Amino acid sequence: MEKTDGHREARVMSSIKIECVITERYRIGESPVWDERESLLVYVDITGQKVCRWDPTTNKIQSVSLEEPVGSVALRKSGGYVVATGTTFAALNWEDQSVTPLAQVDEDKPNNRFNDGKVDPEGRFFAGTMSQEIRPAVVERNQGSLFTLYPDHSVVKHFDMVDISNGLDWSLDHKTMYYIDSLSYTVDALDYDVKTGKTSNRRHVYKLQQDEGIPDGMCIDAEGKLWVACYNGGRVIRIDPLAGKVIQTVKLPVDKTTSCAFGGKDYAEMYVTSACDGMDEDWSARQPQSGGVYKITGLGVKGIPPNSFAG
Repeated sequence: MEKTDGHREARVMSSIKIECVITERYRIGESPVWDERESLLVYVDITGQKVCRWDPTTNKIQSVSLEEPVGSVALRKSGGYVVATGTTFAALNWEDQSVTPLAQVDEDKPNNRFNDGKVDPEGRFFAGTMSQEIRPAVVERNQGSLFTLYPDHSVVKHFDMVDISNGLDWSLDHKTMYYIDSLSYTVDALDYDVKTGKTSNRRHVYKLQQDEGIPDGMCIDAEGKLWVACYNGGRVIRIDPLAGKVIQTVKLPVDKTTSCAFGGKDYAEMYVTSACDGMDEDWSARQPQSGGVYKITGLGVKGIPPNSFAG
């Protein structure tokens, strides 16, 4: 068994191709999501306060500037997008660039902002908060929480005492939610009730090794394995959540890898966002494409389509 796995990995390694497809230097590129409706990659620049769309066929980028940092963007069934910006859940109409607030969180914490978010299989938008960074990945601890925006625009808080609320996704049977609080250096699992959107029984699935960096954005593939972008680790790692171990590592030419998502035809391509905030001149000179967006092909595994917010 070992042998065939090794052979498969060797085959996969030799076929992997990594290219920087978007060379803009975003301060904190994040939250990539494939918009199948128009065959576009949508993503945010958190500190640049904008939502962007890239068309792979024309290589054109469009962007909408917001008034506050924007932690994440997701598709919306009724058209346009839903965003977590500042401490507000809002709808973004791409055509007229209007932003309509839907709900407010953390009103007692003026220094907080939303970070990563994703829509669950039933069309609810999950997103978590953190305090504004003092320096990249340096925050006032325990200030964040994880929230859900329901389709009726009501909000539920799952838990608080979070440092940097980050990547999340759901198992293929929808019974488990995977979640990252970056400064715990762990990928966690929670039992998930897809009927109600409630979470329980939080536990660790994998703790990152020192050289792997800080766990950031995350997505699941069609085989039920997790892909985690490792900030300051310059890599995405593929985790088997049942075995609790890393089964593949793909290194990128930039250290500040922030998030990952599958997209393109049949969801066979992986897009990885990155950041350049906090890099000095030497570091930037060594990694001039930091802040760009990378496409990885030849992974030998596909992703699944993203869910859309139902409200």
